[in-house]
Amino acid sequence: MKIKLFYLSLSLLFLVGTKSVAQHNPSFEEVLSLQSVSNPEVSPDGQHVLFTRQTVDWKENRYDTEIWISKSGEEPFQLTNNLKNSSYGARWSPDGKWIAFLSNRSDKTQIQVVRTDGGEALQVTNTKGNISSFEWSPDGKQILFLQEKDSSKETKKREDKFGGYAVEDAEYSLSQLWLIDFKPENLNLMLNPEQMEDSVFKASLEAKILIDSTDFTITGFEWSPDGSKIAFDHQPDPLINTFFKSDIAIYDVASGEYKTLIDNPSADGFLAWSPDSKSILYQSSLDDTTSNYYLNGNIFKINLDGSGKKQLAKNFDEEVYIRAWNDAGIFGVAWQKTNRAIVKVDSESGKVTLLKDLPNRVYDFSLSDDGKKIAYTAATNSDLPELYLADFPIKSAKKITNSTKQIDDWSVANSEVVSWKSEDGTVIEGALYKPQDYDPAKKYPLMVVIHGGPTGISVPQPVPSYVYPIVQWLNKGALVLSPNYRGSAGYGEKFRSLNVRNLGVGDAWDVLSGVESLEDKGMVDPEKVGAMGWSQGGYISAFLTTNSDKFKAISVGAGISNWMTYYVNTDIHPFTRQYLKGTPWSDKSIYEKTSPMTNINNASTPTLIQHGEFDKRVPPANAFELFQGLQDVGVETKLIIYKGFGHGISKPKERLAAMWHNWQWFGKYIWSEDIKLPIE
Repeated sequence: MKIKLFYLSLSLLFLVGTKSVAQHNPSFEEVLSLQSVSNPEVSPDGQHVLFTRQTVDWKENRYDTEIWISKSGEEPFQLTNNLKNSSYGARWSPDGKWIAFLSNRSDKTQIQVVRTDGGEALQVTNTKGNISSFEWSPDGKQILFLQEKDSSKETKKREDKFGGYAVEDAEYSLSQLWLIDFKPENLNLMLNPEQMEDSVFKASLEAKILIDSTDFTITGFEWSPDGSKIAFDHQPDPLINTFFKSDIAIYDVASGEYKTLIDNPSADGFLAWSPDSKSILYQSSLDDTTSNYYLNGNIFKINLDGSGKKQLAKNFDEEVYIRAWNDAGIFGVAWQKTNRAIVKVDSESGKVTLLKDLPNRVYDFSLSDDGKKIAYTAATNSDLPELYLADFPIKSAKKITNSTKQIDDWSVANSEVVSWKSEDGTVIEGALYKPQDYDPAKKYPLMVVIHGGPTGISVPQPVPSYVYPIVQWLNKGALVLSPNYRGSAGYGEKFRSLNVRNLGVGDAWDVLSGVESLEDKGMVDPEKVGAMGWSQGGYISAFLTTNSDKFKAISVGAGISNWMTYYVNTDIHPFTRQYLKGTPWSDKSIYEKTSPMTNINNASTPTLIQHGEFDKRVPPANAFELFQGLQDVGVETKLIIYKGFGHGISKPKERLAAMWHNWQWFGKYIWSEDIKLPIE
């Protein structure tokens, strides 16, 4: 389990890449249709690589993820093809002969397998629920998997007698750990319908519960390298805020018993097994007063008997996301300003070193069993993310994919990193995107696109997107600035803590000073400046709407308008308590100081509001409150609710609509254009 993963949904990552030859101004659909690669998984012997490729199915209005394979570093080919749902989570069997993955090919997500040398995919499990994750046993004879407890009978009985209702924070199903034997000889027989009717054969395919988590829910697990133990994360229930109470237990395969090893007052999460299976690596918040949002995580090594506890990476001032532990050391990834590096942590001294000779940003990687081969997905400032296979330590890297070919004839962003001093003297960086034909003698309209998080980050790239037509604005003759305001990842713990009890206020300083710095350089037309953002970026945009008259137009995407409204409605109440250091009942003044609605009477900027209908992270009440407030004070505003969506717009057609809505809004107020939706 990665302790901090859940809040990342506050942050929506942009697509990445860049090109130098300006030819074709891509359409919105072309940008949204860009294929991307991720999730590298190198084979145990280091010869082959699995990865996922995401494409867009406009007819079905969905993003499709399928598994691809490159054998011996050669041209990759598609391994799976689920016509209605995605395939993902591919894992090699320990002997490298099989590939298991998750896919919903009927009515539930189950484990499928396919031979490495080809053939038809076969379903290994046939359980009542959806399987969320799995792992091969080290000997390849069993597969461990996680799924929710089936409570459908109890639910139906209640509904039959009392109808439908829900008790807040009490409606959930616990996840259990299951085990199934993997018998390749049975897979061939599965193709025989008559054999499938044999009761003895059917029984051999049945899974069994390994850990019936009646008092807790299991959130993650991993076999020890020698196969004798299983480490697993557990917490009282699967509710998002209960992760603060997560602990780590060790299951002994021989005895069938488990014992909690790590149980600090706050969140604990398993990271990796030592190569000798005698100790584990874990992350802990240590106590319930430590922030899980803006402080660096604490990484510890401990022996299975509880001895030898030692903190690692203590002096490294950034979050380290651990990926592997082998005889050469512990390896992970970490942001370093706008770059993302592979880092090595010495398992004894705890010292962290950055690996060299890599692209600007490594998003994920996988090491072979002997640690001599590495597959990784990475991007430079001018390319889309690509898959690489290399010797380890990094040398002889071979690029397996050619995703950047998609934008060869596009006119895309000419991007760079710029910096400036904020109002309080803090140095702020940001990504500045320029048109390909940028003329330093001209003054340009400026569009400010603010990332979410707040621990997100903006980076130099050729095709920044999501619901903002950035490339098209550049080709229309504008500059785009994406500030890494205080709180952003990559700049250390102290920087991430600068917006504690200063949300909105300090963030606004950083954005406004960035605009001013470009104006002082003579780059920007001060009468044509707009701002926008999603999630935390939407909140900052809303704060600017009610606290500044600098902008000619603003777009607020899934933004907070009132911290009190947010606090009582969101699904992550601790976020507000930790950043504002109080509740609305204990410190009303800090909630008022940092809320956009406090100064609604000062608002004057035309504001577009975009929000998902079922957003639990930033509930729609925030959108309606800002919308009504702006109407009451006579500010031109428009509220658009995207039906069926939560915190993010996750389908291509609605993402296209949101992009058009921003194009229209800023076209009207920045360029004085009356743009109609292209409905044919």
